[in-house]
Amino acid sequence: MNVYALVLFVHVCGAIGTFAGMSIWLFGVSALRRARSVEQVRTITGLMTLSDPLTVTSILLLAAAGLYLAIAYWGLQTPWIDVAMASFILIAPIGPAIVEPRIKAIGAVAKDAPDGPLSPQLLARTHSTVVATGLHTIVAALLGIVFLMTNKPPLTESILVMVVAFGIGIISGLSLWLAARARARHSSTAMVK
Repeated sequence: MNVYALVLFVHVCGAIGTFAGMSIWLFGVSALRRARSVEQVRTITGLMTLSDPLTVTSILLLAAAGLYLAIAYWGLQTPWIDVAMASFILIAPIGPAIVEPRIKAIGAVAKDAPDGPLSPQLLARTHSTVVATGLHTIVAALLGIVFLMTNKPPLTESILVMVVAFGIGIISGLSLWLAARARARHSSTAMVK
């Protein structure tokens, strides 16, 4: 077996693990939106946090193997690689800086809350549009990067692919923002009656 095949295997395994971890977080966020009790929120955030080692390890393997392949076999002046690397760098801080702290905060509030129905504060946190939009954007961008890896388009097409991918992620999150505004309007009119 040659080095290229081995590193490519590690790279693909990293991608699979990254998508598995992101899927757990997406399903977790979806489940949080449906949670009706503090006990459910504790369980869901606990399961989401358990996936952290898988996700972080997979992302590091994906990045390290991808960088090695780019330097050793493709060259860093390859347009689709440049766009993929720039996109990866753009999405890298979203998880640890935006998504994860909010999920951990939800878990901490749930841990300190008494069993039973969700308080208005915890209910609002479980419906965080920032968390959902961040995750949607990460996953859409990762899918865009996979497209670049499999199709290897020239620079202009690579940029267009990633603009579309980021756009899909943000627009899918926008639908959550609109739903949250509608829910807030509905609850404020219900309180007035």
